[in-house]
Amino acid sequence: MAEMMYGDIPGINKKVSRIFFGTAGDTFLKGLDNNALLDAVFDAGVNAFDTARQYMDSEKSLGKWISDRGNRDRIVLLSKCGHPGLGGRKRINEREIRKDFEKSSRYLCTDYIDIYLLHRDDPDVEAGVIVEIMNGLKAEGKIGVFGGSNWTHRRIEEANEYAYKHGLVPFSVSSPNFGLADQVADPWGGGCVTISGPSNEEARSWYRRTQMPVIAYSSLGRGLFSGRVHADAPEKAGEIMDTVAMKGYWCPDNLERLRRCEKLAERKHCTVPQIAMAWIFRQKINAFAVVSTRKISRMQENIEALHIDLTEDEVLYLDLRSKDV
Repeated sequence: MAEMMYGDIPGINKKVSRIFFGTAGDTFLKGLDNNALLDAVFDAGVNAFDTARQYMDSEKSLGKWISDRGNRDRIVLLSKCGHPGLGGRKRINEREIRKDFEKSSRYLCTDYIDIYLLHRDDPDVEAGVIVEIMNGLKAEGKIGVFGGSNWTHRRIEEANEYAYKHGLVPFSVSSPNFGLADQVADPWGGGCVTISGPSNEEARSWYRRTQMPVIAYSSLGRGLFSGRVHADAPEKAGEIMDTVAMKGYWCPDNLERLRRCEKLAERKHCTVPQIAMAWIFRQKINAFAVVSTRKISRMQENIEALHIDLTEDEVLYLDLRSKDV
């Protein structure tokens, strides 16, 4: 059985599993008891868990497990705040952020969240104002490190320039979409940010240079690289991928990426999701991948993918930057 790999996130005093377990799945959204699955995931070496105030009752489900197992000090907890409200109402302000934190804290059965992210950006709010709010939460001992989910690297730079000039703690983590699949349209609307695909090389270069931790969501193209979609049966994709996934990831180039994943998976005697996952960790970016699954066997496959070697030629081939390998 392959062992989990761990990385460092500056400001967190424990090793962080390269795979975060994502709690945006159906049974979590409904607030059901997921203790058995979470036990198995934790026993496999995953100690980092991704949730959000926006994810319906997921925090309640995760919080029940944390409370029942008494393991808060052994896990890394990530949650998100400030998601737009009904009708796109903007919520990046101190009142809404603090209100979100208090609810998350109660549902997660903890008074401290290790990684706290702004779920969306609001470009109309000065970056410095946001930095001041997050520093206030940190100074009160409510949060550890903080950053943005769906923030551009330019806005993160703007926020951090303010922090450095004013002797404050900067953003130190980011959670954009990142994976082999090119996100060709905003899946949910409301300002989703991706660093995947040929048009986002500048962003990836920035992350390679700064080594800011990237906690990648939809790292397998929201099911495109699940192994259930097949390149030789594209007409069936809509039966497997939901409308959000089809909007965000279904295009001819991604279909070709899938075909190439299938080819390499057969050659290396592994699975399509393992190839796509291995690709993420060969990008010289300080990457962590959010993965949701109902089956511990799938999580074991993801862990095994951390150990799959891809040559530089194979990395380029998968991303359509070379013709063959």
